[in-house]
Amino acid sequence: MGIKFGQGIKIGTGVSLGNTLAGQSVYTTPGTYSWTAPAGVTSVCVVCIGGGGGGHWGLGYNNRGLGGGGGGGLGWKNNISVTPGVSYTVVVGAAGISDTGLGTGGTDGGDSYFIDAATIKGGGGKKGIGNTAGGLGGSYVGDGGGNGGAGGTCTANFNGAGGGGAGGYSGTGGLGGSRGAGNSGFGGGAGGGAGANNIGGGGGGGGTGLNGQGGSGGGGVHGVTVTLAGGGGSGGAGGNSGKVQNLDSWAGGGGNYGGGSGSVAYNTGGEFFVGSAGSGAVRIIWGPNREFPSFNTGVF
Repeated sequence: MGIKFGQGIKIGTGVSLGNTLAGQSVYTTPGTYSWTAPAGVTSVCVVCIGGGGGGHWGLGYNNRGLGGGGGGGLGWKNNISVTPGVSYTVVVGAAGISDTGLGTGGTDGGDSYFIDAATIKGGGGKKGIGNTAGGLGGSYVGDGGGNGGAGGTCTANFNGAGGGGAGGYSGTGGLGGSRGAGNSGFGGGAGGGAGANNIGGGGGGGGTGLNGQGGSGGGGVHGVTVTLAGGGGSGGAGGNSGKVQNLDSWAGGGGNYGGGSGSVAYNTGGEFFVGSAGSGAVRIIWGPNREFPSFNTGVF
């Protein structure tokens, strides 16, 4: 169907609803693609989720303000006009890379969009920044959606912050925790990861699913040695939890799709491990009586 390259792509064969074919195309691997409108299809509905932002890490006793990555934004748009046989651009945003160089590295999550960023977009979450703040959540363009939650900011030595949750279909993703629990998502958005309440890494933010609005993800909470991740929204994947073991610390990665990565600080006597953020995704559906956020948006 005119696809440039095919990893991570699922193309539905469709089912007959009356005299009109209903189907879908799903893109989950970062990159640029070409989608060709099938015969008889003159309008589509699309949801886009941006990649989550990478987390920050730091070394030594005086590390404060180690920011978690922001969650990706989610945008959806209905009744986008297309012409059968014509190809349209699909871009899937990459997950942000977590900082691995004493505060000098890390990247933002990439934007995801269909046709162009002015038509329908889920914006990428911003990277966490050392000694300032967590990354901002991604924005969105469309008929509806939600911004990603911002990553948390560490407020004490050695305490990693939580990643922000991906945006929802009608509300924002949860904020990452700053030395405490992350916030729950809204409108089907994902929850933010908890910030470490003692030495350790923050939990990753949850990701949001592609099949229409469902329940919102809960925020992560802090345990004795484990910092829980944010829960997935609308059936998306939860993030990975952070933890500390002896002097070693782990920051949790963000869940798919669009969860921000947690951050971590560690003592010079230990080692650290930083999880990756959640990648972006795009889903295109067509057929009669199908509309986001939740009207016949499931997989046939």
